[in-house]
Amino acid sequence: MRGGAQSQLMLGADGKLWVVKFQNNPQDVRVLANELIATRLAAAVGLTVPVSDVVEVTEWLVSNTLDMFVEMPKGLRQRYAAGLQFGSQFVGGLMPGQVVDYLPEQQLDEVRNLGEFAGMLCIDKWAGNCNGRQAVFERKPRERKYRATFIDQGFCFNAGDWTFPDSPLRGVYQRNQVYARVTGWESFEPWLSQVEAMEAGTLWDIAEAVPPEWYGGDTAVIERLMEQMLRRRSRVRELIGEFRDSNREPFPMWASGKKIVVPRQFAEVGGVGKFVM
Repeated sequence: MRGGAQSQLMLGADGKLWVVKFQNNPQDVRVLANELIATRLAAAVGLTVPVSDVVEVTEWLVSNTLDMFVEMPKGLRQRYAAGLQFGSQFVGGLMPGQVVDYLPEQQLDEVRNLGEFAGMLCIDKWAGNCNGRQAVFERKPRERKYRATFIDQGFCFNAGDWTFPDSPLRGVYQRNQVYARVTGWESFEPWLSQVEAMEAGTLWDIAEAVPPEWYGGDTAVIERLMEQMLRRRSRVRELIGEFRDSNREPFPMWASGKKIVVPRQFAEVGGVGKFVM
């Protein structure tokens, strides 16, 4: 599979195709944890993401399968590590119609769930995705329109650093067209409100599903990450607002510049005469 993590497309014991990221990928072992956490958070608010799970790849399979090697920096080459890996079900499955990672503009406007790009922006800003937003588009046989599926959450939490260097243009899709229908905060619903109201138990349940070997076995590290995520729920609107106000101008239909007229009796109260909402 394409991508810096050098994933493998593998047929699981369940008869389904899985895109598998291995612990000894060239990026960082923590990208496996990032994938599982962020994908399941997106699924929890109802966004279209692949089914994700922890998959086991045996030593026998690695040793007896051709091309089970990963290219490392400085020209080094090593076998993939056996053990628990991250897996996401291949979009389209064994009998895909058509799956592409790029659509021309005229077709992009007809994507069934185009509004979900605004919802995924909520997750990407919350989780501090330091990569561009990636999606694939699936169209089943005899269907005219595509559906977007959001993939590759490995660089959430700043990849292996587990920090949040927030920046307006990080974690966003490369083409403004997917945001062209955003008219205001209502365009981010119901996903934004679900992020802001997500219960702590949901995050802890997702964290508990992450194998300890994906983050060095120190539970205090992943606990700190989840505590940061809980605090960041209240910042998602602010982070989206920074993207909105950036030079990229991603939301051309945003209802900006509207003012609410303050009744005269309130305007005469000291300190509020210039109040504008």
